[in-house]
Amino acid sequence: MAEDTGQERTERATPKRLREARERGQVARSRELNTALVMLAGAGVLMAAGGDMAAGALALMREGLSLHGADLQTPQAMVARLADALGAGFLAVTPLLAAVTLAAALAPLAVGGWVFSSKAVAFRAEKLDPVKGLKRIFSAQGLMELVKALVKFALVGSVAVGALWWEADAVLGLAAQALGPAMAHAGLIFTQVFLLLSASLLLIAAVDVPFQLWNHARQLRMTRQELKDELKETEGRPEVRSRIRQIQRRMAEQRMMAEVPKADVVVTNPTHYAVALRYDEARHRAPVVVAKGADLVAQRIRLVAQGAGVPVVELAPLARALYASTDLGREIPAALYVAVAHVLAYVYQLRSARAAGAPEPPPPAEVPVPEDLARAAPGR
Repeated sequence: MAEDTGQERTERATPKRLREARERGQVARSRELNTALVMLAGAGVLMAAGGDMAAGALALMREGLSLHGADLQTPQAMVARLADALGAGFLAVTPLLAAVTLAAALAPLAVGGWVFSSKAVAFRAEKLDPVKGLKRIFSAQGLMELVKALVKFALVGSVAVGALWWEADAVLGLAAQALGPAMAHAGLIFTQVFLLLSASLLLIAAVDVPFQLWNHARQLRMTRQELKDELKETEGRPEVRSRIRQIQRRMAEQRMMAEVPKADVVVTNPTHYAVALRYDEARHRAPVVVAKGADLVAQRIRLVAQGAGVPVVELAPLARALYASTDLGREIPAALYVAVAHVLAYVYQLRSARAAGAPEPPPPAEVPVPEDLARAAPGR
């Protein structure tokens, strides 16, 4: 999208874009850190077990050079000796191989975490395109890799020269020693220099890791149009969301209207608010609001109530207070107990009068409503 509109990628990647990039195997990686950790693992093993490995190699050499005349005449014996030599040689370098392999497997966890993506290893013809290959070589990323290679060469070379210069007397002194001690001393010098060179790679990794994290975030940046398109894909288009909300409101209103005929009374404003109450002594501590609405919804509540024979009482302050203070399906607040009790008392008297065929009692003209609740809803 950015190529079509010319917009700049100025927005940070969304979690969805980061997740999709990870699924493609596109995560931040630092080869310099991986190399440094593998080298340090190898140097550490050489420092700790280099003597045993050298002794094993020496024993293997002695065994390989100690041949009996009978073995030279028997091919099977030579094959067996070769197999034994290979096995002994493998066991001798097993600590080094194990440490290097473990470091190579765990090093990527330091930056980017472990990721396996079939998409990353899938064949793509564009990878064979020489033009794109040249573009990658001469891109900013390629230039950065070239700079890193030169800096790494200069750093490692300088450290190597400095270390050998520091150990120059010891290296020259090897010529005056016997073969065995000289080889041991040379191995110690090599291991120390190798450890120092491996540690120097951490300096390059310390610069490369922040750069790779920044470069990865930069490559995944999005344009404003891409953000809008992703929002539409994840949450739906605005007109669709609006239609869904309309349907949800309609369904909720239908469910609410179905509760109006079960109400004990409907309190009105008289035209702007309508609140339907139901009181079940066995289930509720106080009357419950089963339906409420303003304007057109209030009008529908009144019509449904009148059609179902539910008493409709006009008490504007109480209607406003109930509408503003009580949610649908909730019990009324304690501050309105007395006011609603007056209304329910009238309803019970009305039912008794209708059942006996007696004149209907007059509805209450006024009930005690706290001023703060009466003003909670706009006065209309």
